Amino acid sequence: MSRPIQAHIDPSALEHNLQMVRRVTAARVMAVIKANGYGHGLLRVAEALSAAEGFALLDIQDALRLREAGYRQTILLLEGVFDADDMVLAAQHDLTCVLHSAWQIELLDACPRALDVWLKINTGMNRLGFAPQQVAQVMERLRRHRAVRDITLMTHFANADEARGVADPLALFNAVAAPYRLPRSLGNSAALLRYSQTHGDWVRPGIMLYGASPFADTSAKQLGLRPAMTLSSRIIATQQLRAGDEVGYGALFRAGHDMRIGIVACGYADGYPRHAPNGTPVSVDGQSTSTLGRVSMDMLYVDLTAIPDADVGSKVVLWGEGLPIEQVANAAGTISYELMCALTARVPVRY
Repeated sequence: MSRPIQAHIDPSALEHNLQMVRRVTAARVMAVIKANGYGHGLLRVAEALSAAEGFALLDIQDALRLREAGYRQTILLLEGVFDADDMVLAAQHDLTCVLHSAWQIELLDACPRALDVWLKINTGMNRLGFAPQQVAQVMERLRRHRAVRDITLMTHFANADEARGVADPLALFNAVAAPYRLPRSLGNSAALLRYSQTHGDWVRPGIMLYGASPFADTSAKQLGLRPAMTLSSRIIATQQLRAGDEVGYGALFRAGHDMRIGIVACGYADGYPRHAPNGTPVSVDGQSTSTLGRVSMDMLYVDLTAIPDADVGSKVVLWGEGLPIEQVANAAGTISYELMCALTARVPVRY
């Protein structure tokens, strides 16, 4: 019998969440499936989201896997390519490249045929993109280049999920883009949900497709989203503690009274955050409880004191159906994106 931990991926939840995007916007959908589909599995996610007009990712090899699997949608390389050989591959397989730096424009000279490009404009995030004052010169160069077919203008918001919002970078982008009658792409999950003026021609939903909220003050359920990933395991042992007994490495938890705990087959080598503190929520047999002590490589501890029927074999949901991943992420001082992407290869995935 194999170790009881597993991740269950629900394709119908992915499909549902894509439909939620459709309800919000009439723009074309560039489904962001980078990082192995946020840990959900690249090809499985692509299959569930096959109604999207495009897929966005980072690795050109992943893009080629999609083409080999028969996907003919627009496939966008979010960081563009990194050398001339990859630029050739991008052109040969009709991939679309983001251009964010001058050195990438130089790589266009290697293209055997024309391809579509998305020109990234830096509107204040200061990560990737051309400065607004550079755009006119870059556009003139791209419009003359034999390897450039269609151009889309894009930016990325740093604060769409926070109170600062998008007003300043949006105004800057609109001013820079005004001279050009070109398609535009601005909105990530947070922007497309809260700021309809960012929808443009393409939206780029990521985290909301997987059923998690991009906002600290609004749950996925409130947004009508369904979790696509449920990480679960089982209780493999129990211990009876007396007042004063300690739990786990470093004795980070000391019992203040007699209590019963369960040991769960899940640890940081499975992708559960080692830094998750005492009190991080878990669900045992459908009942809410919390972790105790330090997460170890292969196991963690949960409080069973108020769940007397729980025993060896009881199901434990670490996040997902019945336990929103945002709650776990908030308790652990991280974000749901990181938890999804941290799922390790040793965890069996069932679709």
